[in-house]
Amino acid sequence: MDKELTTFSHNITMTERKNIIITGVKKIDNFDEQEFLIETTMGYLLVKGSELEIIKLDTYQGSVSIKGIFNSLNYTENNKKDKEDSFLSKLFK
Repeated sequence: MDKELTTFSHNITMTERKNIIITGVKKIDNFDEQEFLIETTMGYLLVKGSELEIIKLDTYQGSVSIKGIFNSLNYTENNKKDKEDSFLSKLFK
């Protein structure tokens, strides 16, 4: 039997640091108005900014549209633990 694997290409489109469309999204692990932790086909993506909110989430196509003011986009090599570890290490320094 052939297994059909669904793979999404991963792209990021940003317009004037106010709108962003991310494709290749597997899931959104955590979010608030200052940051989003998104699992993509290329690894975990940490999006930071202010007044962030989801405009459109398409779980079938694997895409999300977010609006707000974006300050940084950061990929982690391993997994979501990197974000938690960095937060804890900053807290206890």
